[in-house]
Amino acid sequence: MSVARTVPLLICSIGNPGKHYANTLHSAGHLVTKKLQERLGFTPWQKSKAHGNGLVSYPDASSSDWTLWQSTSLMNISGKGVKGAHETWTREKFAGASEDDQQGRLVIVHDELEKPLGDITLNVRQGASAKGHNGLKSIMLSLRETPFVRIGIGIGRPVSRDRNDVADYVMRKVKPEELAKIEGGVEAVVAKLRELERMDTT
Repeated sequence: MSVARTVPLLICSIGNPGKHYANTLHSAGHLVTKKLQERLGFTPWQKSKAHGNGLVSYPDASSSDWTLWQSTSLMNISGKGVKGAHETWTREKFAGASEDDQQGRLVIVHDELEKPLGDITLNVRQGASAKGHNGLKSIMLSLRETPFVRIGIGIGRPVSRDRNDVADYVMRKVKPEELAKIEGGVEAVVAKLRELERMDTT
């Protein structure tokens, strides 16, 4: 007989740091985790060298077992920070537990070209293609065999398929109406996280 239980989640967003790159389509993952932090009433973001030099936010007086983390490195080299955050989180969360009992999940929140603006997708298949996303490529190289799941935030796509036009598109600032659509997907993200935290055991 299977029994459902919940497992801890480390929810990591990747993007680009600094004011120049803030609120761009390529950093849609950060926009969503920022909204998540507000929606869930988590603690203010704090820089943590131990957690891959990223920003961490924890549940505040709630029963949630989720941890939010934002990369502070450039998108193309975000894998090192994600690895550091995951290693520290695992060590803290499962101190004294055997390797078999370390049942947590790593979730990567990222922007996703081709998907309609604000659409939310969940990909749990291990080894799935990065589809040209350099942030995901960096994470795959750094994590190696460590499994992770992905939540993609749709950012649309320019009409032109020219490489430079695509680069300009993802790096431009988000318009107010676009931000509303991206942030409007937060409830769908929460629903998918609820799915991910449930694990059937025998």
